[in-house]
Amino acid sequence: MGLNLDTEQQAAADISQLIERSKNAQAQIEDYTQEQVDELITAMVWAVCRPGVAEKIAQFTVDETQLGNYDGKFLKISRKTRATLMDIIDDKSVGVIEEDKTRNIIKIAKPVGVIGALIPCTNPEATPVIKAISAIKGRNSIILAPHPRSKLTNKMICDLLREAVKACGAPEDLVIAIETPSLEGTDALMKQCDRVLATGGPAMVTAAYSSGTPALGVGAGNAVITVDDSADLATAAEKIRISKTLDLAASCSSDNSVVALASVYDELLDKLQAEGGYLVNAEEKAKLQAVIWEDGHISARIVAQPASNMAAIAGFEIPEGKTFFIVKETGAGKDFPFSGEKMSVTMAFYKVADIDEAIALTNDIQTYQGQGHSCGIYSNNDDNIIKFGLKTKTSRVMVNQPQAASNSGNLWNGMRQTFSLGCGSWGGNGTNNNITWQDLINVTWISKPLDTTKELPSDDQLFGSVMNKF
Repeated sequence: MGLNLDTEQQAAADISQLIERSKNAQAQIEDYTQEQVDELITAMVWAVCRPGVAEKIAQFTVDETQLGNYDGKFLKISRKTRATLMDIIDDKSVGVIEEDKTRNIIKIAKPVGVIGALIPCTNPEATPVIKAISAIKGRNSIILAPHPRSKLTNKMICDLLREAVKACGAPEDLVIAIETPSLEGTDALMKQCDRVLATGGPAMVTAAYSSGTPALGVGAGNAVITVDDSADLATAAEKIRISKTLDLAASCSSDNSVVALASVYDELLDKLQAEGGYLVNAEEKAKLQAVIWEDGHISARIVAQPASNMAAIAGFEIPEGKTFFIVKETGAGKDFPFSGEKMSVTMAFYKVADIDEAIALTNDIQTYQGQGHSCGIYSNNDDNIIKFGLKTKTSRVMVNQPQAASNSGNLWNGMRQTFSLGCGSWGGNGTNNNITWQDLINVTWISKPLDTTKELPSDDQLFGSVMNKF
């Protein structure tokens, strides 16, 4: 017990020093203009996405973490960071950011202070960049706490961000990396910073909410995708494959279950197989289950691995060109583990009678895991799309889009660019937002008197519809 106490005290002392450095840096940009802030974040993104550097980061990330693949990592560090910058660069985040003339209210943005950010090992290349520019867009500083499996990637990126900030004349300590991550250090960071931005496993997000510091957490993913009888099946199959295999399913937004209406089930299955899906038989399904879950938890050895590697671990072979597994499933819940998140290129496949059954099954699956995160639907029937959005307990519905590449924002949709997806009360989160700089500021409301004072209506006008009910 004494040793643990000493470890905690030392971690708290070490983090306190980082917090002090971070606060000093943040104070130096508190009065930056919008132009100065935007120059900083532009330089930060260019520092990591520029040709030659992005390739190096992508390969280094794969080499260190042994998760995902080069193409996925490169896409994130080269393209996602650019798209995120483009998404926020024209936003006004300094001074007066809104005037509501109807209510005669002026809103002024002010920094929070030091942001403590948790960085997962599954997306360690772009997440630090996106969180850092979101923090600095609001004139905050940020301390990045990586997973131990990706600490060197985190340091590489933070060093590049620090160089960019310094080149613009701002203090390097606007971005600080925890170079030797530990649970004690992360816990101390969450307790000492001004706001926690937590992306990671459920235990870490719960710890963030329990830290005593205002926290923005995210819920677990377990995306369920419905394909109805109005969908373009060839396009749906292609986009499902893109989403399922992007960075070898390192994203929590990867398609974990596909629900097909009976009328298109067989044709969709054929098209998914033509896209590289491997339909496992009953024996292979049992073998996959045995290696994906160990002691009730997802095994680290299969996370974000190629399908051929997973098959070898499970003890069977797949033909060349097969890049993801299709597992026929019928139910949801703990007795049907394939209905849950799999963090691998493995997809459950269901047959339902109609859109109502698809909605009910989606809710059953996500009641087990992933409620509030995201769903998708391939459909050209607006009635089905709206019904799906109304009846599913989700924060995001992607329509005719590859889920993993879309729900965190992409050039083909209007979602805010981020890697932090709030899941609302369904996922135990305080927000449904695609979390960005707007969640990392304080806002002062200036209220002036209205030109004409409002008057209360008469009771007949205000209560007329209910006065005779009791």
